[in-house]
Amino acid sequence: MRLRTPFALLGAALLVLVGPPLLTPGSGTGTGTDIPGLRFMVPNTPGGGYDITARTAAKNAEEAGLTGDIEVFNLPGAGGTVGLTRLVGERGDGRLAMSMGLGVVGAVHTNKTPRTLADTTPIARLTEEQDIVVVSKDSPYTTVQELLAAWRKDPGKLPVGGGSSPGGPDHLAPMLMAQAAGIAPKDVNYIPFDGGGELLASILGDKVAFGVSGVGEYLDQIKAGELRLLAVTGAERVPGLDAPTLREAGLDTEFTNWRGIVAPPGLTDAERDRLVALVTELHGSPQWRESLKTHGWTDAFLPGEEFGAFLTEQNARVDTVLKELGL
Repeated sequence: MRLRTPFALLGAALLVLVGPPLLTPGSGTGTGTDIPGLRFMVPNTPGGGYDITARTAAKNAEEAGLTGDIEVFNLPGAGGTVGLTRLVGERGDGRLAMSMGLGVVGAVHTNKTPRTLADTTPIARLTEEQDIVVVSKDSPYTTVQELLAAWRKDPGKLPVGGGSSPGGPDHLAPMLMAQAAGIAPKDVNYIPFDGGGELLASILGDKVAFGVSGVGEYLDQIKAGELRLLAVTGAERVPGLDAPTLREAGLDTEFTNWRGIVAPPGLTDAERDRLVALVTELHGSPQWRESLKTHGWTDAFLPGEEFGAFLTEQNARVDTVLKELGL
């Protein structure tokens, strides 16, 4: 996680693949990437960032001929820690992996789960992406400055929704925004949802004053005019989107999220290496490169042991930031 302010967290990536043992010619059998019966778990509901990345990656891997048919399944709950507990319980299963990201790191802290990412086998970090601040098309707020003025006046009356549990990216981003705006984080009325899919309905129905989520999750709704994009949380504007950064809006903070893949503990070296090889080949495929552009994801590939070291650093950063924010 890179810090641009004393509290800003940055990072990026994820994916999810799952599959029955169906093989076709050119399905990775000669490349060392074929894993018959491979299963990938998404630890939140359909429509969220983990889910979109997983299904995109599955499709890309199939099209690139890296392995056979891939299935994606969802096991939501407790900010991803239900899935994490299941994954750790499947010790030695080299045909199971889980998509995850900064949200799971935070949920481990806030839910005080006995299972942590230190219990998993790191496979790879894949992507980084900015969060976005959005409202419904019928919202009274047409600019981020209007939203901030109302939020400062009475933060408790403006509920903000996010697609992650406390400690996750969609929670940390508005907390850092609040702090930069002179609002005490403890006064923020944050409403957590189990993924961007659940959050979307509440934004569209004006059940929350504004929502914070990953840029790739709501591109279609923004382009269709169903959502109004007020700001992006990274260092630079997102190409193709007409919205200022938080710094341009006068807030001295910036933030990005990351996503990656982990597997159960107790894998053999060969099982781990094959999973890393599959994701490495996916990362280099033209199909995946095109998907990065389509979804506005930033390439942040970090395989194996390097990703493991990154997870250790992120765990410490989240703990520090939550304490500094008084959360």
